[in-house]
Amino acid sequence: MIDRSALADFLRGRRYALQPEDVGLPRGQRRRTAGLRREEAALLANMSTDYYARLERERGPQPSEQMLAAIAQGLRLTIDERDHLFRLAGHQPPTRSAGGTHVSPGMMRIVDSLVDTPAEVSNEVGETLRQTPLGVALIGDHSRYTGDARSSGFRWFTQTEVRELYPVEDHAFMSRMYASGLREVVARRGPGSRAAHLADTLLARSAEFREVWALHEVGVRPREVKRYVHPEVGELTLHCQVLHDPEQSHVLLVHTAEPGSVTAERLRLLSVIGTTTAAR
Repeated sequence: MIDRSALADFLRGRRYALQPEDVGLPRGQRRRTAGLRREEAALLANMSTDYYARLERERGPQPSEQMLAAIAQGLRLTIDERDHLFRLAGHQPPTRSAGGTHVSPGMMRIVDSLVDTPAEVSNEVGETLRQTPLGVALIGDHSRYTGDARSSGFRWFTQTEVRELYPVEDHAFMSRMYASGLREVVARRGPGSRAAHLADTLLARSAEFREVWALHEVGVRPREVKRYVHPEVGELTLHCQVLHDPEQSHVLLVHTAEPGSVTAERLRLLSVIGTTTAAR
């Protein structure tokens, strides 16, 4: 059963513990609230202020597991705090496993600080868990995908339009890279894992995947320098740094341009275009 009183107290306590700058929000003027405002917490959880406020007022329907996962991520909860939130709301916590979808608070703090940088957090099967605004402007909003299509490698072999963002001469390498990465995760997680399911599905659906899978390659890593062909600003050459979270098997990919380069200028233009598009 949902413990409305304890749930409301817990949400208020975690909201009060956060400052706007902790989550990448402007502080603004005339702030009287200790910590975040309710509307800011709702924004971070991608839900209406009214819905969130009713939870803190011990009212409204029992939140779904999807809502709770969004609140846990928005309020930057640890895994233990997330599980506590689920129990207070009358749900069993999600199974803990490497490669899950809950991004750690430390990783979230890094992402929140990269306001002018294309970056994303993904799990071991290539599901995008978080993107910076400029990351969305660069490669699109990957949070919109569902099911197997959440995996970037799965989309690579099943949705040919995603390849338009990359130079044609890089396509063969990227196919090998995706197959190699998936093979390593299948070996690590074993039959019955999400990685094994993706591999089996791709073997049934993609002749190209069957071809590169048959090579039995491992260790084909992403290149440090990546090229993109953006439909609005043209070709971009970006350096990609990778930060690993071994506990969650998550990676943070951060893209930077050489100072003073053409790509740096195009990236600045993209930040303006991306902001304008988001506002529209």
